[in-house]
Amino acid sequence: MKTIQFREAICEAMSEEMRRDESVYLMGEEVAEYNGAYKASKGMLDEFGPKRVIDTPIAELGFAGIAIGSTMTGNRPIVEYMTFNFSLVGIDQIINNAAKIRQMSGGQFPCPIVFRGPTASAGQLAATHSQAFESWFANTPGLKVVVPSNPYDAKGLLKSAIRDNDPVIFMESEQMYGDKGEVPEGEYVVPLGVADIKREGTDVTIVSFGKIIKEAYIAADELAKEGISCEIIDLRTVRPMDREAILKSVKKTNRLVVLEEAWPFGNVATEITYLVQSEAFDYLDAPIIKINTADTPAPYSPVLFEEWLPDHKEVIKAVKKVMYK
Repeated sequence: MKTIQFREAICEAMSEEMRRDESVYLMGEEVAEYNGAYKASKGMLDEFGPKRVIDTPIAELGFAGIAIGSTMTGNRPIVEYMTFNFSLVGIDQIINNAAKIRQMSGGQFPCPIVFRGPTASAGQLAATHSQAFESWFANTPGLKVVVPSNPYDAKGLLKSAIRDNDPVIFMESEQMYGDKGEVPEGEYVVPLGVADIKREGTDVTIVSFGKIIKEAYIAADELAKEGISCEIIDLRTVRPMDREAILKSVKKTNRLVVLEEAWPFGNVATEITYLVQSEAFDYLDAPIIKINTADTPAPYSPVLFEEWLPDHKEVIKAVKKVMYK
């Protein structure tokens, strides 16, 4: 094993897959000459050249469309958005083309493409740069949605996403690029659609994904001091969702808290809640609690932002509530 940063895990995954398959290429704003806005493509231009590591204009609709079209001629593009907030400019291409090409062509044209970049908040970036779109894209048949929370998962999942023959939305976090973690020296992949039990427990299940899961770890450590054992499930892939992992855990612990950095209406946590009440209702010893951001655009003020974003204190409160403590 070696210890590397999250951004290095992303770079290694892309570079290894580009060495493995000449049809894979990377395009996006500042991915080449600048080595990536977050240095996640550092050194790739020098290794692969300007035909496979391509700087684009600030025109997400245009380069998303070019990349999607290139899949129809045998390519496997990786499209980097400087932030998924900017993907809204190209969302017509993603939803109406990438997600539908296979079905509308009667299976003649798969669309092996990865759209990747940061999601959700990253501090004081205000309302238009702090949005979580996992549930938006997961609502679309034809798309797979991946949200890793650590370097090991990020590298393995990205390699699987690049090899997948369907379009994959791969969502990272600006606040995780500097996180360090162990990854194997050799080749490995993490399959899409498989959740991971990050911490085993017996009293309550906490389901989360992405950077906000760190708050669940902090909460679990604090709760353990009081004799409360939390099982933490990292979804890793939002769609397809590992339904069996969630249900199996809830049937063991009989309680569920879902932590998600997203607005509270119609999100991933809502889908999980429906799943559990419909398929494991008789195992529940308490109502499910879901923890989300406040139902407002993200504030710029650091004081207001702290109130807006869920934290470990809210997780502790929710766990104690389902434990009737």
